[in-house]
Formats: sequence, structure tokens, C-alpha cells
Amino acid sequence: MGMTSRDIRLLGLVAFASMASMRMCDPMLLQWADDFGVTQGQASHVIAAFSIAYGAMQLIYGPLGQRLGIMRLITWAAGVSALLSVVTALSVGLGGLLLARSAMGGVAAAIIPLTMAWIGDQVAYDSRQQTLARLMSATVTGLMAGQWFGGFAAQYLGWRWAFAVLALLFAAGFVLLFRSSMYRSQSLVLTQARGSITDYLRGTLVLLRLLAVQRVLLFTLLEGALAFGVLVFVPSMLIKDFSLSTSAAGAAMLLYGVGGLMYSHFARHWLARLGEAGLALTGGGYIAAGLIVLLISPVVYGGLAACLIIGLGFYMLHNVLQTQATQMAPLNRSTAMTLFASVLFLGQSGGVVLMSICLDAGVLRQSFVAAAIGIALLGLIVAKHSPSRKITLS
Repeated sequence: MGMTSRDIRLLGLVAFASMASMRMCDPMLLQWADDFGVTQGQASHVIAAFSIAYGAMQLIYGPLGQRLGIMRLITWAAGVSALLSVVTALSVGLGGLLLARSAMGGVAAAIIPLTMAWIGDQVAYDSRQQTLARLMSATVTGLMAGQWFGGFAAQYLGWRWAFAVLALLFAAGFVLLFRSSMYRSQSLVLTQARGSITDYLRGTLVLLRLLAVQRVLLFTLLEGALAFGVLVFVPSMLIKDFSLSTSAAGAAMLLYGVGGLMYSHFARHWLARLGEAGLALTGGGYIAAGLIVLLISPVVYGGLAACLIIGLGFYMLHNVLQTQATQMAPLNRSTAMTLFASVLFLGQSGGVVLMSICLDAGVLRQSFVAAAIGIALLGLIVAKHSPSRKITLS
């Protein structure tokens, strides 16, 4: 069937909003702690709840998309996310905020993975990588915008206004997708299920018995806990150690996204030079080095450089694991990828909870050192299980 440039832009809009929603809360921890009279560690449970719901629901949306229609599910996920953004903005108390963000994570989880599945169904293989690269640009830009605007709104507008703006983004995406040819064409045909839920669960259990699957999922779980879990607390450290304002700390986290864009731009050249194993080793090393620089730098410029280095290293290591995930079960790739996404975000939620305990115990800096050592070792182990072959540039 194919996709037009307008189709890709519409899907990029809702993917942008989904990723912005995920990272928007990182700079808000200090304000939540003050507003609700709780510790920063307790406030961070809101972020963990979003990640748990986001990761768990990945296992549901695969078969649900087959039954209800992928595009219909993406469209209505955007619409419900708009409503939940309004609910979040109106939350009373930390408990209400936690419930709203948990529901938000469960609904927004449908958008990005199902968008990738839709592109896989609609775009020929020789054009697919370019289309997915455009989607990645939207998600990384959403990450950057969410972190910056979350800090800006928390300082100058009030954190609730950030979710009001997010509601408008999701609502615009819902209306435009609902009126698009993609939605209308799929609505003309009843989507036939490709198997029962029992078959899906049986196939998942078969995958989990495979050693290759177990290895990649374990590495992904650790990556989520060590890299994503730490990332949530970087803005708080920038505020505390370098006396940055909330908005400035959110803006500093843009450099993490810049690192991701740098990787996406130069990935082919780095893969040709380093190979997959070299990328994993270098990525883990960059993340570890960035965390140490963040801890020991006496000036704010060192902290800013650390954010850039961490972002670059994360996307190096993550791309290797993502590539390995696409090949860990070639005969059941869709289920394998939903498992990969689920484990990644469940690992992140576990990392956030663990780091929050360390924060309240007064050992956050020590936990950063432990995470740096762990991620460096993870990069080394992933490299040992990766092919050392390098690509040849044409």
C-alpha cells in the first residue's frame, strides 16, 4: 500500500508526543516533592509507575493490534492520552498523580511500537530503514523537547501547564489521524485475528525458553535499570551540584538527545569502523565515563559535556541490543520485539525505584558510581556476545 510523507509526519507527531510524555517529568521531581510534601525518592515513584505500565502493556498491544487494527489503536491511544494528560494536569495529591501517570503509560505504550509495526507492514524493505530513521528523529526530538519543556514549565508556568500543552499535542494528533486516509482505509476492512490469545501466550513461552532470547532480554533488562534508571535523576543532580535552575537543568538534558541524533547521523560510519562489538564496548564506556565526569566535574560545562557523552553512549549500546533483538527469534519477530520493549521499560522502572531508595538514603552519588561500573561491564559482556564483523561502506 505504501505511505506518503504526510502519513509519516502524522505518525511522527503522535510518536513525538508519546516520547515527550515519557521524559517530561524528569525535571519535575523537586517541585513535586515541595508541592506534595514528600521526598524526591517518593516523587520518583510517579515516573516508575509510568514505566511499569508502559512496559507491561507492550505484551498486550501486539495481539490487540491484530484484532482491532493497528492504525485504529494508534489513533484512539492518542485520543485517550489527550484526556489523561488533562487528568494529570488536574491531579490532587501524589496518589492521584501516580494513578494518572500510570494510566497514561499504559495507553501511550501503544503508539511507538505499533507505529513501527505499521511501517513494517506498509513500507517495502528497501525503503523501511529510511522511514524508521525519520520516526527515530521524531522520538529523539520528542525526548529532548519533553525534558526541556518539563523543566521550563515547572519553573515559569507550573508543572500542570506542561500536561495541558501535551494534551493539545495528543488531541491534534488524534484528530488528524482520525481524518487521515490511513485510518479510513483500515476502517473499511474488518481486521482478522491471526491467532487466539492462547496461541500468542504459548508462542511467547516457547521464545522465553531459547537461550538467545534469554541472553538478549537479560542484557536489555540491565540496560534499562542502569542507563534509564540513572537518567531520571541527572536533572536533580545538575540542580543540586551546579545550582542550575529547573528550566536550565531540563535544557541541559537536551544534550542527551543531541548525542542520540549524533549517533543516528554517523551510525553507518561508526559501524564500519568499530563493528557491532566495538559499538557495544564503546557505548558502555561512554556512558560510564559520562557518569563519572558528572560526579567529579567542578564546573557546569563538565556536567553539560557529561549529558552529551551519556546520550551518545546510550544510543550506541542500545542500537546493538535492538539489532540483536530483531534477530533473536526470526520466525516470531513481532512477539520477540514486544518482549524486548517490555523488558526495557520494566528494567527502567526497577532502576528508578532502586535509585529512589538510594536518594532517600543519601547515597545517590555512590549509586551513580556503581551504575557506571555496571554499565561498563555490561558493554564489555554485550561486546563478547556480538559479531566483530564490520560493514563496508559503498
